Amino acid sequence: MKNKSTKNALLAVGYIVIVATVMFYGPKLAGIVDKPDTVLAPIAMISLLTLSVAVMGYLFFWTPLELYLGGDKAGAVKTLLHTIATFAVMTIILIALMIFM
Repeated sequence: MKNKSTKNALLAVGYIVIVATVMFYGPKLAGIVDKPDTVLAPIAMISLLTLSVAVMGYLFFWTPLELYLGGDKAGAVKTLLHTIATFAVMTIILIALMIFM
């Protein structure tokens, strides 16, 4: 399960990178930098938040839930904590890169 935890944490970071990149470069590429906000902006942000919660929920909790429901409670906790720890390390590395570069 350790490999799956690492894979899920990497997928979570990848998802965040993709969403952040699209949010940063998307308006510039689409030529809508100076357009006024409409009601669609908050609708899009709430939709993105909902999608992100669903994706992260799947990546962080699906495997531990399967283990837990299969009777491996210790494995479920261990897998969840490993995924969170791996994601935390990746987050710290990204923040350090942002600060020191």
